[in-house]
Amino acid sequence: MIDVAVVGSLHLDIMVAAKHLPVRDETLVGSSWHTKCGGKGGNQAVAAARLGARVAFGGRIGADDFGERLKANLTDAGVDISCLAVDAVRPSGMSVAISESTGDYGAVIVSGANLAIPPDEIVGAWKNLWQAKVLLLQNEASETVNLAAATAARAKGAKITLNAAPAKALPPPLLDCIDLLIVNRLEASMLTGLSEPEAAIHALRRPGRAAILTMGANGLLLDDGSNAIQRVPAHPVTQISSHGAGDFFCGALAARLAAGATLDAACSYGAAAAALFVSRNDGARAAITHRDVEALLTT
Repeated sequence: MIDVAVVGSLHLDIMVAAKHLPVRDETLVGSSWHTKCGGKGGNQAVAAARLGARVAFGGRIGADDFGERLKANLTDAGVDISCLAVDAVRPSGMSVAISESTGDYGAVIVSGANLAIPPDEIVGAWKNLWQAKVLLLQNEASETVNLAAATAARAKGAKITLNAAPAKALPPPLLDCIDLLIVNRLEASMLTGLSEPEAAIHALRRPGRAAILTMGANGLLLDDGSNAIQRVPAHPVTQISSHGAGDFFCGALAARLAAGATLDAACSYGAAAAALFVSRNDGARAAITHRDVEALLTT
């Protein structure tokens, strides 16, 4: 049985290092660049698989070199790609991200084939995904795709988790299918109009739906409706880059929920996984294991 099914995006990221993000009309001289496989869906699927979950992915790539690299990245992590389609017309998704010397970043995405997933076809074509214990969604796929996936997986008993990133208005039918909503501070503020984190997360939680608000080095807030809002602190580490940390958290959290962990325990695990992620460079991140996360939790 699949532990975690991910329906979402794949992007080939072009990473540029610079002293700071450019302002309007400014041309900066960067120090280096490299490419990496990304997209919130792909990142979260790979994270969950590397931390021990049995993962299957549903999405779309172009018939191009970027697509081949994205596909290979999933298979190298052990992700089932039987529901990964190739678009003969649209190119694979890509992004450009500028990383500052502080480790913070800004990015622009071009979705390409990710926006061509046919919502009216996936329910029948991706039947094996709906048998998962946890379905993990993000906002880089269309609302209709997310709704079709959530409805199909919920009917089979899956726990539906939505990482509402990037922030955009969420239709009530989709929200009604969500068991767990994950946002960062900016997304929470945009969705609720509230800048105070505790007020925002309380507004996002509904009966039958828990909410998590991530705050980087300030940890995270969890409102599951049963007790007072819980605060999970971040582990103190030296940050190299925060790019992709939210996706690693989501993948780690989904993996632990599928393994039977409680939501608060899964949050603690995800926070530890994210701390390891931000403190390592791209090459070392691929080597983070479940044992590494457990070791950090016991220190």
